Amino acid sequence: MVFSSVTFLFYFLPFVLLFYFISPFRNVFLLLASLFFYAWGEVNYVLLLLLSITANYVFGIFIERQSSSSMKRVALVLGVIVNVGSICFFKYTNFLVENLNQILSWFHGSPISLEPVHLPLGISFFTFQAISYLIDVYRQTCRSERNPLTLGLYISMFPQLVAGPIVRFNEIVEQLHQRSVNREKFAEGVRRFVVGLGQKVIIANALAVPADAIFSLPPENLTAAIAWTGAASYTLQIYFDFAGYSSMAIGLGLMFGFTIPENFNYPYISQSITEFWRRWHMSLSGWFRDYLYIPLGGNRGGAGRTYLNLIIVFFLCGLWHGASWTFVVWGLFHGAFLVLERIGFGKWLALVWRPFGHAYVMVVVIVGWTFFRADNFDVAAAFLTAMAGLGKGNGIVNHVWQFLDREVILALILGGIGAAPIIPMMKRWCSAMHFGFARKRGPFPFFPRSVETICLAGILFLVIANLAAKTHNPFIYFRF
Repeated sequence: MVFSSVTFLFYFLPFVLLFYFISPFRNVFLLLASLFFYAWGEVNYVLLLLLSITANYVFGIFIERQSSSSMKRVALVLGVIVNVGSICFFKYTNFLVENLNQILSWFHGSPISLEPVHLPLGISFFTFQAISYLIDVYRQTCRSERNPLTLGLYISMFPQLVAGPIVRFNEIVEQLHQRSVNREKFAEGVRRFVVGLGQKVIIANALAVPADAIFSLPPENLTAAIAWTGAASYTLQIYFDFAGYSSMAIGLGLMFGFTIPENFNYPYISQSITEFWRRWHMSLSGWFRDYLYIPLGGNRGGAGRTYLNLIIVFFLCGLWHGASWTFVVWGLFHGAFLVLERIGFGKWLALVWRPFGHAYVMVVVIVGWTFFRADNFDVAAAFLTAMAGLGKGNGIVNHVWQFLDREVILALILGGIGAAPIIPMMKRWCSAMHFGFARKRGPFPFFPRSVETICLAGILFLVIANLAAKTHNPFIYFRF
């Protein structure tokens, strides 16, 4: 069940909100609703989710009760192995077998025969949350949770269960035990949800059509214009797909009284790749920083060790996103530019004309997304060749206007506007104007709020019309 579906919007969410606010046992009800939400798409793996909750509940208490630091460390290592082991089995078994069979074929060995292992929804997200919980208990930044239902709600809460943001236990533990919802918080939750829904359906879904069509073209049909159109469409699609879903998760959290951390902060306005990763998927970036990069030594072991740590982190970051060498290359590609900026390129970027820094970031990011989106290296190579102006297409068999209808062009324009903090700047300007009118007792004291309400209603109307007319409603990060 995806947030941008008729089932969720008109059946699941109204039912859950209604009974949540009249239920005397809100955590229990929300836990049951979350398990039902997961079962809707992954009924065969609800047991896996319950086993994860149970195992991490036991490990958390076991870690806290150990009196010696060595035993605490052993308990933590066991807990991490169990969590990482589940990801490795479900996410990387097929990948490992495929690569082993490739190696065996070089030596004329018999291939390994194995039924494909299905990837459970959201396993990378809820497992990383569980690992952060165990590490925080070990570091004594939070107490172990004694109520298994409360920990179960933390791991399985449906707003961020299958796609994040990755929430740390110490950020939300007080809210799990005691929270309240007032009219202002609920209204802000609705606003965030509707904005995210619009980003997902109106922009990301529209741009998914040309991106999917172009990336499936034969390499010999690619021209520079077509390749750049596909890459640009995907660049905006993945941002508004994931940022929109994160915004919906934050909005849903507010409706139920939870404050979920922000996950995106206009990454496409960055002036360096270092800044990009401070703005893109911030909950994952922070997770890798605090639970991997710093424990590896961070930047404390000299320049060489710092560069190695960055490469290790981004190798694993790429692998986390998908069991494919294209994802690994994407991660290493970003890691290499982070090392380059550490060496000294970053200092030079800070001195040059800002548009140059922005252009550099966008070229690196778009090239990286080409590896991320491509099914294999042949597709990625064909795209990059065409983007460099060396494509084999003649513009007759396939031409760029095949992929650019009015809806796609509008989505590209809205995406370009929404990827920069233009709307927040306009809101601040309107607020200042509203304050001036209010002081002068102007005739429209509620003008800014009314405009926002009309805009949100318009977004919701367009979303409903879009969902009623179309069935193409993919979500990229369900793959991870």
